[in-house]
Amino acid sequence: MHLYTIGFTKTTAEDFFERLREAKVRVVLDVRLKNTSQLAGFARMPDIQYFLRGMLDCRYVHDPYLAPTDEILSGYKKKEFGWDEYEARFDRLMDERNLDEYLMRTYTDVTQGGWCLLCSEDTPEHCHRRLIAGRMEKLFGVEAVHL
Repeated sequence: MHLYTIGFTKTTAEDFFERLREAKVRVVLDVRLKNTSQLAGFARMPDIQYFLRGMLDCRYVHDPYLAPTDEILSGYKKKEFGWDEYEARFDRLMDERNLDEYLMRTYTDVTQGGWCLLCSEDTPEHCHRRLIAGRMEKLFGVEAVHL
């Protein structure tokens, strides 16, 4: 079973929604801290929820508990520290939040397929959605596929 991830920057709305359609995504789990970003109009709440429901009959869930803190995110964006430090800080935060237990309690239906983690970064290499997907792979036995 696959767990998809997708970013919305550097893409068009058409390409974004077609990738979700082709993957047969049923639930988009938004792991951004704030879902009202101005980076892409189609990915901003409430627009994204409307588009997903109307175009793909897809459910939208926003869970900021899976996001970095403002401090971690801004420190990385301001280049106060690099990706390795970001990843270490994010992993510590997820451990402090007992993320594995939370995921097991909240998202067991990921194993049924059709789920996609959403964040802003166009590629997963330097995005926390890859880190969340990695934990979900271990917990649920799914394979992360980056759209």
